[in-house]
Amino acid sequence: MANAIITLTTDYGTNDHLVGTLKGVILKINPDVTIVDITHNVTAFDLLDGALAIGSAYSYFPPKTIHVVVVDPGVGTERRPLLVSAHNQYFVAPDNGVLSVIYEREKDSLVVRDANVEHYYLQPVSKTFHGRDIFAPVASWLSKSWQTPSMGDEISDYKKFVIPRPKESGGAMKGAVMRTDAFGNLITNFRSEDLPDSVLNGGAVKLQVGTHQVTRLVDTFARGNNGEPVAYVGSSGYLEIAVNKANAARALSLGRGAPVILTK
Repeated sequence: MANAIITLTTDYGTNDHLVGTLKGVILKINPDVTIVDITHNVTAFDLLDGALAIGSAYSYFPPKTIHVVVVDPGVGTERRPLLVSAHNQYFVAPDNGVLSVIYEREKDSLVVRDANVEHYYLQPVSKTFHGRDIFAPVASWLSKSWQTPSMGDEISDYKKFVIPRPKESGGAMKGAVMRTDAFGNLITNFRSEDLPDSVLNGGAVKLQVGTHQVTRLVDTFARGNNGEPVAYVGSSGYLEIAVNKANAARALSLGRGAPVILTK
């Protein structure tokens, strides 16, 4: 049988000891596990950014992968730790909505537990580092036993938020930039199904992003002319804005929250 896989998605960055400590805790409990870093560059405290990160990655992993997701501005408060089963995979995360993409997509297979059985925690539990003392050990013990019922009771009042969707207004669709990736591409909340067939088939689009006009839908960034902002449907299914071989966020002076208007 292949080794269990545990992935890590956090806003810890890599300048401090935090990520390495999580891995040490996991390996001390189960030395045979395979650890995969999805990202540690989620924008600090940004639950939407964390939700989009894990939402873009989890479905590409083998069955029974365990995903540790730690974006936790409420660490040390009364917010609960969760153990979630969905899509034949597992998620260990704080109860703050960071798994909202999973909840939205996997309604039919979702089981959410309050992971409150302290037998699985590292003791003593720090008020400021639940990644080390709760989430990492719960994930690692799960990879040894796979006994989710012993780790906490099922709950239904877990916290979630709605991923922002474009809204129709005055003959146009109004959305926004949700995040900027490492290349400076602007990821909007439009999906391909929001685009008219005439746009998908013809390549011409009427988009206003901030104060900038985007008039071409291409299949990849390299189809853009130098300095030209273009739209394309990215690998995660969202409409994105790029400038070929340049940083669109800097070139257009735009970032998260910038308005995006699609005229049909």
